[in-house]
Amino acid sequence: MLEFGTIAKKVFGTVNDRRVRATRPLIERINAMEPEFEALSDGEIVARTEAFRKRVAEGESLDDMLPEAFANCREAGRRALGLRAFDVQLIGGVFLHRGSIAEMKTGEGKTLVATFPAYLNALTGRNVRIVTVNDYLARRDAEWMGKVYSALGMTTGVVHPGQDENEKKAAYRSDITYATNNELGFDYLRDNMKSALADMTQKDHYFAIVDEVDSILIDEARTPLIISGPSEDRSELYVTIDKLIPEVQDDHYSLDEKTRNVTYTDDGNEFLEARLREAGLLPEEQSLYHPESTTLVHHVNQGLRAHKLFTRDKDYIVRDKEVVLIDEFTGRMMAGRRLSDGLHQAIEAKEGVPIQPENVTLASVTFQNYFRLYEKLAGMTGTAATEAEEFQEIYKLGVMEIPTNVTVARADEDDQIYRTAQEKFDGIVHEIKEAHGKGQPVLVGTTSIERSEFLSTLLKKERIAHNVLNARHHEQEAQIVADAGKPGAVTIATNMAGRGTDIQLGGNVEMRVMQALAEEPDADPEAIRARIEAEHADDKDKVLAAGGLFVLGTERHESRRIDNQLRGRSGRQGDPGRSTFFLSLEDDLMRIFGSERLDKVLSTLGMQEGEAIQHPWVNKSLERAQAKVEGRNFDIRKQLLKLDDVMNDQRKVIFSQRREIMEAEEVEEIVQDMRHEVIDDLVEQHIPPKSYADQWETEALAEEVRKKTGISAPIVAWADEEGVDDEMIRERLYEESDQFMNSKAEQFGLDNMRSVEKQVLLQTMDAKWR
Repeated sequence: MLEFGTIAKKVFGTVNDRRVRATRPLIERINAMEPEFEALSDGEIVARTEAFRKRVAEGESLDDMLPEAFANCREAGRRALGLRAFDVQLIGGVFLHRGSIAEMKTGEGKTLVATFPAYLNALTGRNVRIVTVNDYLARRDAEWMGKVYSALGMTTGVVHPGQDENEKKAAYRSDITYATNNELGFDYLRDNMKSALADMTQKDHYFAIVDEVDSILIDEARTPLIISGPSEDRSELYVTIDKLIPEVQDDHYSLDEKTRNVTYTDDGNEFLEARLREAGLLPEEQSLYHPESTTLVHHVNQGLRAHKLFTRDKDYIVRDKEVVLIDEFTGRMMAGRRLSDGLHQAIEAKEGVPIQPENVTLASVTFQNYFRLYEKLAGMTGTAATEAEEFQEIYKLGVMEIPTNVTVARADEDDQIYRTAQEKFDGIVHEIKEAHGKGQPVLVGTTSIERSEFLSTLLKKERIAHNVLNARHHEQEAQIVADAGKPGAVTIATNMAGRGTDIQLGGNVEMRVMQALAEEPDADPEAIRARIEAEHADDKDKVLAAGGLFVLGTERHESRRIDNQLRGRSGRQGDPGRSTFFLSLEDDLMRIFGSERLDKVLSTLGMQEGEAIQHPWVNKSLERAQAKVEGRNFDIRKQLLKLDDVMNDQRKVIFSQRREIMEAEEVEEIVQDMRHEVIDDLVEQHIPPKSYADQWETEALAEEVRKKTGISAPIVAWADEEGVDDEMIRERLYEESDQFMNSKAEQFGLDNMRSVEKQVLLQTMDAKWR
């Protein structure tokens, strides 16, 4: 029997459906204005923007102006890019303006969608930021969508690593700024370490539209952004400890792969104590549990983590004698990012590369607390529904599922599960061979550099031409992606081929035109384009006839969203396609989270070697395992946020006080008040309230005052005067210290003095805050 809720959904639709339907009158108003805006000249489109700005300045609300602004933006996009936004893209733009997350399937044109709320909100004259997951996408989108903003009479900036301060300031002064989450976070921290207001780049935090919002606000939320400075060099200690770790036996430690945690057992501690004493690191009479051994224990633990939890070519690569971390969610190198608390140094010792000094934290912030600074926040992604609870609880962001413009035609097949990894890879090679043979392009998703290169070796043995896209080959990314949709193309990729990767069936026309023009500079560009477009149309027909792009995953990720991102490379904008995952009981996720039950099922079915099981029940079982991992990770992020919230309250107070000091024309009064407070404390310490004169410590007071304020006051003589009390001594010290500082100001110049006072105040505050 159907429950009432189920019946209601069938009759009235879900809450999401009803909210989407409610935007229809708004979309119809925008569509009704289209002929009016099509008739405008290019100059009149820019003029409309100026008129809109004026109306906002006079108090008209953005909601009232939305239909006209969206209509103007749509027309600018059509002229600048040849792209006319569909109704569903306008709906996405409406929900972004309202501060929601728009879940839009891959290929639905999220990059264009962001221009609508960005344009509307930039009419206020405040900087709107569009946040991307990597620098490549930030530059690409800024250049691409910058044509639309330019047609509207607005400016576009892009923030990226390596810019000088003037370039960065100019980017933030633009109407719309594209940047990665890392650059925005680091600029915020750097701003709050500066000593002059004019040097700050982010003047305020108005509106941020976060592309791939689940990646940035969920996946990266466990990693705080840290600006650090060098501390003492302990290279020798790391090297000495690293030599001990390979001697550690299996019964010396306990490894929990589910929580990624490793600890020494009692036997391990005994073994370490003996070996550390031999190495001269632990005194004979001292145990590892002694308070003075705390630092040593920490380094020994980090050495064990480096060896047992971090794998080369999966978690990091070694490039130019440097350990470079790999982002587990995007598969990209995180140049400049280092693990904290000596863990990075432990990995460097393990790999035998130069050990860089440990750092001390100068400033830090989590992405959760950085993005909660914004007055208005919105996001886009193809995969947000599984994390709707976290978005609501942490960021107060609702998730709206936006309907697709064309029905998705991709066939998502059930997983194929093998007993062993060897059987799985045999099956994968056979499947690739079959698809390649009939001219179907194949995108093979792997979880690490090591696995991608292992599979590449297998394909070479079978003489199957292919490309490999991983962090080692990131320079060729654009070319590899451009070729990935050609007939019979085989591309092996890590998670780099997930988010933001647009694989066009038949190949990328623009890239082919650019290459042809580079090879034939004297040829007629129009003739070259016509020839390549004809070739592309033929190639696309072949790919469509072969079934579209085939996405083959070689392992499930801990997060369902990463798997869905990979699937989403196929079947974009109504194109045909198929996706499946090949798994084995030896895969990390299967091995750690429930291969025993599956193994029993496979045994019961009497599977032969090389056979695979394919059943919806298996998919459900895997999804439950993934949901369990996601739930655990959510709990970890909540706990980290609770800890950072305490720090964040302090951070906000400190940053606010710093800003007040920088905004003040002069800080003489603040400095004077602080100087008087110091005098108050000193007088109270040496001349206790209601005490007799013979109890006063006047000589000690004179010495402390000299040390703290630089003045030599005759406090002993004052105390001998008739009728003098502590209040009179305090007032005389105020006067002496004020005169002393005034004489210094005359000596060095008033402006110089006020500048030095401001600098010293900020430096002292920073030093105490650290």
